[in-house]
Amino acid sequence: MFDEILGKPAHPLPIHAAVVFVPLLVGFALAYALVPFVRRFTWWIVIGLAVIAPFAAWFATISGNRLRTRLAAGGISPDVLRNIDVHRDWGDKTLWATVGLAVLSAALVALNMLRRPATGTGDGDAPGGTPAARSTGSMVLTIVVTVALVVFAGFSAYYVFKTGDSGAHTVWG
Repeated sequence: MFDEILGKPAHPLPIHAAVVFVPLLVGFALAYALVPFVRRFTWWIVIGLAVIAPFAAWFATISGNRLRTRLAAGGISPDVLRNIDVHRDWGDKTLWATVGLAVLSAALVALNMLRRPATGTGDGDAPGGTPAARSTGSMVLTIVVTVALVVFAGFSAYYVFKTGDSGAHTVWG
C-alpha cells in the first residue's frame, strides 16, 4: 500500500504532505497557544492539523522504510544506505515530535474550552469545586501544557527541517 503509486515509489507523495502539514501544525499551535485573541477562530484548524499532521508524518515514515528496503534489495551502495539511515532517524524523530505536538495541541484546546464559563448559568460556575480552585488548577495546567507545546513545536520544526535537508542531500548530494 505504501510502496508504489503507478509503478513509482510512493515516498515523494507522503513526504510532501508531511512537509506541508507539520509546519502548519507548528504555526497554528503556536498562534493558538501564544495569541489568545485568535483562539476562537483557529481552534478547529488546530484540532484538524493535530489529526492530519501526525498521520502525514507516519505515512512518510512507512513509505520511506518501504523505499529503503526496495533500494537495499536492489544493491544500492553502502554509503547511500548510511545516508538513508540518517534521513530515516531524522524522520522518526519528526514523527514522535509531531505526535507529541498534536497531543499537546488537542489538550490545550480542550483545556481552554473547559475553562470557558458555561453559558446560561448566570455566574459561569461549572461543577467541580469553587471557581477559584478550578481557575488556579486549570491555569497552572494550561501554563504547563503551553510551555510543553512551545518546546514540542520547536522540536517538530527543527526535525522536519533536518529530515528534509538530509533527504535532499541524499537524493541530490
